[in-house]
Amino acid sequence: MIFSLGEQFFASFSAGNELLWFITLIFNFAGILFAYRFFGSMGLYAWLPIAVIIANIQVIKIVELFGLSASLGNIIYATSFLATDILSENHGKRNAIKAVGLGFLSLVVLTLFMNLALLFKPSPADFAQKSMLTLYTFLPRIALASFIAYAVSQLHDVWAYALMKRHRPGAKWIWLRNNASTMVSQAIDSMVFVSIAFAGVIPAMEFWQIAITTYVLKCVVAVADTPLLYIAVWWKLRGKINDK
Repeated sequence: MIFSLGEQFFASFSAGNELLWFITLIFNFAGILFAYRFFGSMGLYAWLPIAVIIANIQVIKIVELFGLSASLGNIIYATSFLATDILSENHGKRNAIKAVGLGFLSLVVLTLFMNLALLFKPSPADFAQKSMLTLYTFLPRIALASFIAYAVSQLHDVWAYALMKRHRPGAKWIWLRNNASTMVSQAIDSMVFVSIAFAGVIPAMEFWQIAITTYVLKCVVAVADTPLLYIAVWWKLRGKINDK
């Protein structure tokens, strides 16, 4: 009865994916601002593993957004680029690379321990094994795609941001540094990830829909998160970040 009510509850939102997408966007923005405001750079170090783990679970689910197929996880994963951009802007390239490393480590640990968990023989009273198999037996391929796409795109983002900051310093160029570095990095990430994760698994038309839609949605997030980077810089300049 409880599961039936739960299915009815979630089914009631099936026609509102776009609304849920915007609500998720707001929650993610609020979360990353909260993490930075009250925990400083440590909050962003923590945000990277959170974003990577959630994104790599959500990405398995394919949904319809704005009339096209798209994988979930694109919002919270996109905020990982915002986190490294804030670190690059306020705390330097070295700290941004450190956060990227923590995110990579979290993905390795998730993949290793969840696949080890599947090797345990379940008790007759267990009810989770079947669902875990459905979710995590696909994870190694997703993880391989994520390992490569994450490392290449995130390191490119940190490098590109630092390069543009060196050649276009000053607060008036923050919007350019944020959007240009992120959008190019997201293009790299989307094509590498979708090619490895979904090539040969889904039809070609849906493959390209996911690749293009995912990239466009990530670009929307990149543009929308620009004010957050300005807020983070403003907080840092006025000593409002708890970074002791």
